[in-house]
Order: sequence, then structure tokens, then C-alpha cells
Amino acid sequence: MSQLSEIVDSLENRISKLLHRYEKLKQNQSQLEEEMLQLQAKHQQAQQQIDVWKEKFETLKLANSMLGSDQYKRDTKLKINALVREIDQCIIQLSE
Repeated sequence: MSQLSEIVDSLENRISKLLHRYEKLKQNQSQLEEEMLQLQAKHQQAQQQIDVWKEKFETLKLANSMLGSDQYKRDTKLKINALVREIDQCIIQLSE
């Protein structure tokens, strides 16, 4: 009988330890999920900032080429030609 009691006590002890470990893992998972959400938000903000800087860079390139910089002159000519084609398409559609 005492052997059975010892086995039950041992099982209770093991179950208690497993439950404790389970709770710790659950808390750890919650913390990691919260950290992941924060990192995703930071990543999204950084991506938005990168997009803003890319747009500013393109604007600066265009301004430089209009000021006579030879470095981006070809890009500017291509952009102007594309805009002229779009305007021509709009005129054609309006005249129909």
C-alpha cells in the first residue's frame, strides 16, 4: 500500500512540475507574440519610411536633371516622353 502511495505522490509531483512548465511556456509564448507584433509594427514603419525616402530621392533626381545635371538627363527625358504619351492618349480619348 505504501508503494502505491509513493507512486501516486510521485505522479502528483510530476504532474505539478509539468503544469508549472506548461504555464511558464504559455507566458513565454505570450511574450514572444507581443514582441513579434511590436517588431512587425516597427518593420512596417521602417518600410513606409523607406518608401518616403525613395520618393524623395526620385524627386531629387528629377530636380537635378532639370537643373542641368547630365547624370540623370536620360531618365528625365524618358519620364517626360512617357508623360507626353499619356497626355496624347488623354487628348485622343477626349476628342472621341
